[in-house]
Amino acid sequence: MHIHVINPNTTASMTHKIGEAASRIAAPGTRISATNPASGPVSIEGHFDEAISAVGVAEEIRSGERERADAYIIACFGDPGLLAARELTRAPVIGIAEAAFHMATLISTRFSIVTTLGRTGIIAEHLLQNYGFAHHCRRVRAAEIPVLDLEDDGSTALARLIDECRRARDEDNIGAIVLGCGGMADLTEQISDAVGLPVIEGVTAAVKLAEALVGLGLGTSKHGDLAFPRPKAYTGQFAHLSNLEP
Repeated sequence: MHIHVINPNTTASMTHKIGEAASRIAAPGTRISATNPASGPVSIEGHFDEAISAVGVAEEIRSGERERADAYIIACFGDPGLLAARELTRAPVIGIAEAAFHMATLISTRFSIVTTLGRTGIIAEHLLQNYGFAHHCRRVRAAEIPVLDLEDDGSTALARLIDECRRARDEDNIGAIVLGCGGMADLTEQISDAVGLPVIEGVTAAVKLAEALVGLGLGTSKHGDLAFPRPKAYTGQFAHLSNLEP
């Protein structure tokens, strides 16, 4: 089984970290490839970043189709371009936020999200509503750290995340914590040990869900809105997307 993990930003060190976390949790026989677009934002911290990165996600899906990937993971907590990506393939495509929400509800009746910035916390609230998990989530909390601080070993990012997770444990009356950034893929065990609650991180959750879907022989439905895009002309910098074929 080949799972193609896409980091929608262009920071290679984060892509490497995400790929390592995915590989550690993958079952024997599962091959993980982790890539990022050549163009786009170095981190994703708002709606504009997500809009730009969605094009790169689509291009990575097209590349993965040439390599016959069995499943895809979009490793950004905003799940940028998720539905568009699903249109481009029959393989399962899993966003890490949706994966983490599903996993959290299987082990707890209430969870809180701890993310990087307050503005991205608002995006997480939108996803909770759209995916139907709002009534499970007690609170979306932000440690107010820029995403790229997670790549700096000398930063206080981990300590601030742990402090916010402890506040969630003590104040929110929850059973689990969801980490709200793909850049936190390597921090699950450290945070869980420090806080004493189950901690769900979306990259690793998505790997196990992808393995399950492929094992069940389930892929993206091509009936309805997730059918392949209708062939048509695209112009300018998107001319290469004209008349796409399944």
